[in-house]
Amino acid sequence: MTKKTGKKNSQDQIAEILEGIQSESRVQEMKNYIQHGRTTTYEHCENVARLSCAIDRKLSLGSDINALVTGAMLHDFFLYDWHDSELSLESLHGFHHPKIASQNARKYLDVDDRTSHVIDTHMWPFTITKIPLSREAWIVCVADKAVSLYETIFRR
Repeated sequence: MTKKTGKKNSQDQIAEILEGIQSESRVQEMKNYIQHGRTTTYEHCENVARLSCAIDRKLSLGSDINALVTGAMLHDFFLYDWHDSELSLESLHGFHHPKIASQNARKYLDVDDRTSHVIDTHMWPFTITKIPLSREAWIVCVADKAVSLYETIFRR
């Protein structure tokens, strides 16, 4: 198998995983909520998934691609408008949304423990006790920070 063929198969696998997740009606609901600037939660998660895969590929990290893509696509699967000031103050969104997203992912998509860990730890170091312990969790944590910064500054 040539390097080019391997890359193609990897891209096909990523697209297949994303398609399976994105076809779920509850995941489609993320399009109803703004995450940063003009970017919806759905677009944000898709951007994090794509950057996570690019990081893994570029650094030859050999991550579990299913856990990486699924965890990235569902890391903000909380399904509410976090900009609602009353809701944000009551729930401290930044601290609690990873757990809510993980619970939703388990409930609606039956994700495994490895993927749930990616979702639960993506806000580290903000959630100081939820430390990423897998390469997939670290990649999504870093990709989320980079994508969030870009969306906040350039997609207003």
